[in-house]
Amino acid sequence: METIGKSFGSLAPLLLVSALAVLIVYSLFRRLRTSSQAPGRLEVDIQDLGGFSYRQLVLISMLSLFLEMLMIRWVSSEIRIFAYFKNFVLVACFLGFGLGCYLYHRRVQLIAMVSPLLLLTVILKAPVSPLRRSIAALPALLGAAAEVQVWGVPALPTSWTGMLLALCFVVPLFAVIATAFIPFGQLVGWYLENAPNGVTAYTVNVLASLAGIAGFTLLCFLDHPPWVWMLVAGILAVLAFWKNRHARILLGIAFLACAYLLAIPENPTAKTYWSPYQKLVVQPQYSDRQIAAYVLNTNDSWYQQVLNLSPDFVQSHPELFHHRPLNQNSYNMPYRFYPNPPSVLVLGSGMGNDVAAALRNGAGSVEAVEIDPLILKLGRELHFEHPYQSPRVHVTLDDARSYIENSHEQFDLIVFSLLDSHTTTSHFTNIRIDNYVYTREALQRAKQLLKPDGLFIVKFQVDTPWIAGRLFKLMRGTFDQDPIQFQTDRGGYDSSGRFFVAGSPDRIARATSDPALASYLATHGNVPMEPAILTTDDWPYFYQHAPVLPIIVILVSIAVLVVFGWFLRQTSGEGSRIDLHFLFLGAGFMLLEAQIVSKMALLFGTTWVVNAVVVSGLLCLIVAANLVYGALHHHPKIGGTFLARLLREKWGFWSYTGLFLSLGVMYIVPLEKLFFESWVLRATVATLALCTPVFFAGLIFVSSFARAGFRGSALGSNLFGSLVGGLLESGSLWFGLKSLTIFAAILYLASAIFLKRLTVGPLKTPAKVEAVVAP
Repeated sequence: METIGKSFGSLAPLLLVSALAVLIVYSLFRRLRTSSQAPGRLEVDIQDLGGFSYRQLVLISMLSLFLEMLMIRWVSSEIRIFAYFKNFVLVACFLGFGLGCYLYHRRVQLIAMVSPLLLLTVILKAPVSPLRRSIAALPALLGAAAEVQVWGVPALPTSWTGMLLALCFVVPLFAVIATAFIPFGQLVGWYLENAPNGVTAYTVNVLASLAGIAGFTLLCFLDHPPWVWMLVAGILAVLAFWKNRHARILLGIAFLACAYLLAIPENPTAKTYWSPYQKLVVQPQYSDRQIAAYVLNTNDSWYQQVLNLSPDFVQSHPELFHHRPLNQNSYNMPYRFYPNPPSVLVLGSGMGNDVAAALRNGAGSVEAVEIDPLILKLGRELHFEHPYQSPRVHVTLDDARSYIENSHEQFDLIVFSLLDSHTTTSHFTNIRIDNYVYTREALQRAKQLLKPDGLFIVKFQVDTPWIAGRLFKLMRGTFDQDPIQFQTDRGGYDSSGRFFVAGSPDRIARATSDPALASYLATHGNVPMEPAILTTDDWPYFYQHAPVLPIIVILVSIAVLVVFGWFLRQTSGEGSRIDLHFLFLGAGFMLLEAQIVSKMALLFGTTWVVNAVVVSGLLCLIVAANLVYGALHHHPKIGGTFLARLLREKWGFWSYTGLFLSLGVMYIVPLEKLFFESWVLRATVATLALCTPVFFAGLIFVSSFARAGFRGSALGSNLFGSLVGGLLESGSLWFGLKSLTIFAAILYLASAIFLKRLTVGPLKTPAKVEAVVAP
């Protein structure tokens, strides 16, 4: 309670920043509403950039996707609560981009791009201690609820005052992010509208967007920090506005200023890294002026540490082990149940503590599985005992669930080592990286990797009694026995945790016959537990007590809708009437993306590679739909065939029929049937079963967009629908992942109903065919 109380007092800097953000956003909309005949120094007439050119379209499309991914990754890493709700940042991007599509005929306000970026950089990185403390206090105010466990935040009854105060910062922040993307929507909308060939222009747009995704992914893979991301974005922005001298100078200065601020070290005694998944900060810990440990923080919260439990270090530093015997250290505890195991599987091996413990305790071989390549690299470089260099250790870089599903080995001892994540798998979904590890299906599959006389140990940092109850119930259902449960002592030279031990009854009986271990369990086994709903592959939300919409999700969603309505009201008279047909199409498509990304993560792993490939593949399916539509309607040979004429006559019927049939397949086919041993067969069948709806959705959109005369409002309505879909994705927290398919089907049915009311736009040449633009 003391921490929460301090959080209230630290909000003053945030409220001041929020007032500044509101002032900036309001002034920007005043500039958008009032425009002089001649463009000012901070305004750009798009035609002054040279009119339409594929070079300009490529640059602005690359920059749009690159900056979107940058914003999601950066904001969710610096404001820890958004590491668990990344799609709220995503929908802010959709809002700004969609609004820009409505305003594509107006001049681009450079200040709308520059001011939000500079303000965000100051908010998130300025070396001002009160502001930094205020940012750190946000999770304690937004996340302190008994229904959801957020790492490092006590599970308290909901504090309405704290949440509302924190929202006073989150809402302006959302508006600032959205405002930054208005110019990109204007530019992309104008270039597509004025392209000589719409199909070609849209294909170029999507391919350039893929290049933006690939470029950002490559920078993340190379572990480059945000100042490098911002520098690359600045280069693209300067190139895109090169023909306007004032614009390129202003953008160059602004992005350089952002990069400079981002390059300022946060802590001179610590070193910051950026892995493909998260922000990592390594801080050395000293004892007698000698490095005794390294603490690893992720997204500004404690994650793990590197300890030295080698005999030489223990002997030379007795003060560190005076209050706790070495055999009671958390990393040594599994081997009091199974000494000298012939083979050990460590899931979530991190920087190597559990691997080192296995080697010290006589393990014959160790299989170490870790998802983050940078954490593995740091473990190889920094761990005092060098466990990863041992010939007895084999390292696998993979998601734990993916390894469980694809491995055919069996082990004497399996250790789930504090396997928890501080981030989601993708910005399209609220599923965390480790959610698919702690499900009923995952533990049942992991049990198959255990030898008949082996032991299965789960070690987890339990801060909430219902988390313990859930793990206890999962273990009991998997092994048909009550697991031994105990809590190691907190503090000291250790990483404490709650242990759950199950497996061979004979081996457990032999271990607990040791009087010392039995005495330890008697004093450490009386731990609190509360019941909780079991997690499954359909409802894998391990850190949520029960299927329900958390209050934080409801409040932030309402805040998003309030900003959405305010934005529309500020642009009244700019064609801001929402087209419901396109709105439902966008919302349905967003749910399709969330569903596919989540299921593909289960089938192939929650790695950044899988996520990048899946998102890129979905964009390629949109391009394929666009090209098929163009060929059947306008190709001189293909379009004249009997089949083409038949499809054109009933285009809406065939497209919606294909969509609903493929949605039915997606809903009916159980995912466990898709775990084929052959990855090629698995990928082929999964693509057909899960991704086919995207192709038919693309066919529906391109025909509707053509019928609407390619109005900017139609494109904007579609992107606003994506915003709504991003909010509806949170419905899976209540109803499960399969429910998203039903929600998507309902939305597409609504789009079919409103298709009859679609306003037909002015006729254009056949070449002018575009599809939805991904921001």
